[in-house]
Amino acid sequence: MQTAEDVLGYWLDEVNEADWYRQDDAIDATIRERFLSTWQRAADGHLGLWLTCPSETLAYIILTDQFPRNMFRASGEAFSTDALALAAAKMAIDRDWDLRIDAPGRQFFYLPLMHSENLADQDRAVRLFHTRMPDAGAANLDHARAHRAIIRSFGRFPYRNDALDRPTTAAEASFLRDGGYGAMLRQVMAANA
Repeated sequence: MQTAEDVLGYWLDEVNEADWYRQDDAIDATIRERFLSTWQRAADGHLGLWLTCPSETLAYIILTDQFPRNMFRASGEAFSTDALALAAAKMAIDRDWDLRIDAPGRQFFYLPLMHSENLADQDRAVRLFHTRMPDAGAANLDHARAHRAIIRSFGRFPYRNDALDRPTTAAEASFLRDGGYGAMLRQVMAANA
């Protein structure tokens, strides 16, 4: 089993920031190989001790929010530990633990909120990026606003429907056909330029 330090060392030091949000089969395979069993332990409820300090909580959030998106890309399992990550993030933010982690790592406390299909979580993500990471650039805030706009429009992320075996509505199909997330991001960026 990997440690919290192993998770942070890999994600924050070994992986380039530019690779955090793009599809890369080699990174996906490395994460599966190195961290799948540790992720499974978290999914089974065995890593509660990681939730006792800021840095280990950050590692737990990365393990349960980011890594499954890489390990299980395009599958419903990619979102299977989102609730664990969201609960850990909310606890950490309420304790101001996020403020004890420098950018760019701090953003990972806010991503479970941005990944949530709950509008209140989306509003909080936008607020946190705006107030607690103002110097990190507009990109994070624009992405948070785009996620919120999609939840405002549909109440869920339509691009997850296939992976979660959910039916797609006509409005969602039109959104996906017309550029989906990328189109929404461009609208948000234009509106806030």
